[in-house]
Amino acid sequence: MRVLGIETSCDETGIALYDSNIGLLANRVYSQALLHAEFGGVVPELASRDHVKKILPLISLALRDASLKKTDLNAIAYTRGPGLAGALMVGAGVASSLSFALNIPALGIHHMEGHLLAPMLEKDPPKFPFITLLVSGGHTQLVHAEALGKYRIIGESRDDAAGEAFDKIAHLMGLGYPGGAEVERMAQFGDVTRFQFPRPMTDRPGLDFSFSGLKTHTKNLVVNNSGVGGLPHADTIADICAGLQEAIVDTLVIKSSRALRLEGLSRLVVAGGVASNARLREKLSSVLLDIGASVFYARPEFCTDNGAMIAYAGCQRLLAGESSNLSISVKPRWPISYLSMQGD
Repeated sequence: MRVLGIETSCDETGIALYDSNIGLLANRVYSQALLHAEFGGVVPELASRDHVKKILPLISLALRDASLKKTDLNAIAYTRGPGLAGALMVGAGVASSLSFALNIPALGIHHMEGHLLAPMLEKDPPKFPFITLLVSGGHTQLVHAEALGKYRIIGESRDDAAGEAFDKIAHLMGLGYPGGAEVERMAQFGDVTRFQFPRPMTDRPGLDFSFSGLKTHTKNLVVNNSGVGGLPHADTIADICAGLQEAIVDTLVIKSSRALRLEGLSRLVVAGGVASNARLREKLSSVLLDIGASVFYARPEFCTDNGAMIAYAGCQRLLAGESSNLSISVKPRWPISYLSMQGD
């Protein structure tokens, strides 16, 4: 089965082609990071308009990459939610239109399920069941993944997601967008011991997260160490970035290892944009090795939003017998725990 994957949940237009027998045939991603950088975050209307401009040319490029025609497709998978409503509508509208024109099925996919399954695209994929740390700009969750379509949230952020905290602090310090990558870049030059940072909610039982207090703590450090121009010296910014990154990474590692122990599992999947953070990967690999657990990631280009993960997830659901009608329906808010193998 050849599936066209369409991802338009936020600020990346992702198009991919996946073959159930061969694997990934093509993958194209256009990032809107430069478009939104001057605003310090995603502007929904601009995101939607840019998806409209880029989606059809990217589909043509992906088909060319795979030496295929539209008539060679067997199905279409698109991101139905969660995400920005207008951006989701672009992908859903194109998918439904192509589905009607080509007389092939189109299936709406949960964005976070796509991330959760992205490591399945690698040569050494994890086997169910496993714990997934979904960590991105919009989500920080621990999910018990029993099987395809069987997901149970066992921990989540009560306020800001980890990626959101990175973005907001980066903007406060005058760094670029997306903030996570900028904080990681600056942290390489910083002294991680100069400032003390809390590891929120790690001193109590449970698997939930909270990053708003850490964000406020970091904001106060920035204000108290500001100099000429209202910002700290570059060396101080680097030190703050190093400490902030270490605090977030430590929190994610502590909660993830705790989740494995409480659920009695030994496999951890880390997915979402923050999963590409090198320090997080380094610490998780070390800690999980010590407790006899394994950790799985997608390659960095599949950690951020992309069509490959949507094409793969759609292919697996279609092969399992799932289907949908041609109605254009998106779900900007859609908890992954509400997901099943059939219907809503």
